[in-house]
Amino acid sequence: MTNELARRTVLLGGIAGLSLTASACSVTGGGKSKGGSGSGKGTISALFMKQAGYSEADIHGMIASFESKHPDIKVKPTFVAYEALHDKVVTAAPAGTYDVELIDVIWPAEFASGGLVTDITSKMPEDWHTRMLGGALNTAEYQDKYYGVPWGPSTKLFYYNTAMLQKIGASKADLDTWDHVLAVSRKLKSHGVCKYPIAWSWAQAEALICDYAQLLGAFGGSFLDSAGKLHLDSDAGVKTLTWMCQTLKDGLTNPGSTTFLEDDVSKSMAQGQTAFSLNWDSTYRDLNDRSISKVVGKNGVMATPKGPSGKQPGVNGAMALSIAKSSKNQDAAWKFIEYVTGEAIQERYIKSSASNWKASYDKPKVIATNKPVFDAYKVALRETILRPAVPGYNKISQGLQVEIQKALLGKKTPSKALRDAQAASNT
Repeated sequence: MTNELARRTVLLGGIAGLSLTASACSVTGGGKSKGGSGSGKGTISALFMKQAGYSEADIHGMIASFESKHPDIKVKPTFVAYEALHDKVVTAAPAGTYDVELIDVIWPAEFASGGLVTDITSKMPEDWHTRMLGGALNTAEYQDKYYGVPWGPSTKLFYYNTAMLQKIGASKADLDTWDHVLAVSRKLKSHGVCKYPIAWSWAQAEALICDYAQLLGAFGGSFLDSAGKLHLDSDAGVKTLTWMCQTLKDGLTNPGSTTFLEDDVSKSMAQGQTAFSLNWDSTYRDLNDRSISKVVGKNGVMATPKGPSGKQPGVNGAMALSIAKSSKNQDAAWKFIEYVTGEAIQERYIKSSASNWKASYDKPKVIATNKPVFDAYKVALRETILRPAVPGYNKISQGLQVEIQKALLGKKTPSKALRDAQAASNT
C-alpha cells in the first residue's frame, strides 16, 4: 500500500504525502478462534483506521446514528494507524477482541485462509450484486466468497493537461485508448510541447504494482489463472510489461518514473512538466491548488483508457469492513456493517469518501461535491482488478516489484523478468 491511503481523505481535502507499505506480519493460529452469531444485541467492538478515509468524527457520527436506530446495540470504536492495523487484527484474533474490523484490499486472502475473518457471502442481499458498483463489490472477495463489505471505494484515474492538448488540436476524446494516448504523446513530443509526456509511479514499491495491475487489466490479463492459481508470466503480463518498457525506449515515459511514487507524479503534473498520468483522486485537488500547482484550471480527469482488450479496469485501492471470525456477536456486527456501508450513510459522508452504490452517481447533490472525480468514478468503478489475491501477498508483491524494475531498467527482458517472478513465488 502506498499513497492510495492518502487519497482516501482528500476527495475534498485532507492529508497527503503518506508513503506506506503493508505489514509483512503473517497470520498464524487465527483459525482456532471460535465465534458465534450471538443475540444480535449488546456491545460490539470495532477496529478502524484513524489517519485516512472517514475521520474519527465521521465514524462517531455514524455510530451515533446507528445506535439511535438500534438502541439495543452499542458500538465501542478503536482507532489505530494504518501501519498498526494489520497486526492488530492478527494479534487480537485469539482473544476475540473485535467484532468488526477494517481491512485493506490486499489482506482478504491472508485473513480468510488464516481463519481470521468471516465468510459473509450468505448475509449479503442479492440485489447488492446489481445495485453496487462491480469494481467496489470485489474488494474483499477471495475464492468466489466475500469476507467484507467495501468501505471507501477507490481506483487510479487518468489525468491530462488540457492546455497541452489544445496546442496540438487534441482533446479528451483522443484519449479513449492507451494506443491513442501514445499517439497523442508522440505528437506532443514532436511538437516540442512536452519532452516526456507521461509520468508513472514505477519506483520499486507497491505503487509500481498498482500501475502494473491497471495496465494488466487493460491488456485483458489478471494475476490468477482460471483455477485461481498465481500466474505472473501470462501472455497478457508479458505484453503489458513489454508495452511499459517500450514507452521508456520511445521517450514517451519520463525516465524518472522508475524512481517516482504517486506524490512525485502529482508534483510533475502540477509543475506543468507532464501531460498524462495515473493517480488517486487526491491528484485532482492538488492540480487545482494554487499554492502548489502551476496548472490550475488546465487539467482534466477521466477513467483509465481502454487497452487492446477493450477493457479499462482500475486497480482496486479500497478498504472493507469485515466480521472477525472470533466475534461472539456476529449478527450485531453485521447489522452495523450493513448500516454504515449503506447508500444513505455513504451519501451523507460523501465529502470524505466515495460511494459503493451506482445510484449515488446519478444524484446531482451527491456528485456536486466533486463532480469531475465522481463523473470519472462512475465509469472507473464499474470494474476493477485486484492485486494477487493470495495469502502470501507481501512476498509476491515485493518479488514482482524487483523483477518489473529489472525489465524497466533494461536488465532483463519482460518475459524473463516475469518468469523469474513466477519462479520466486513458488519458493
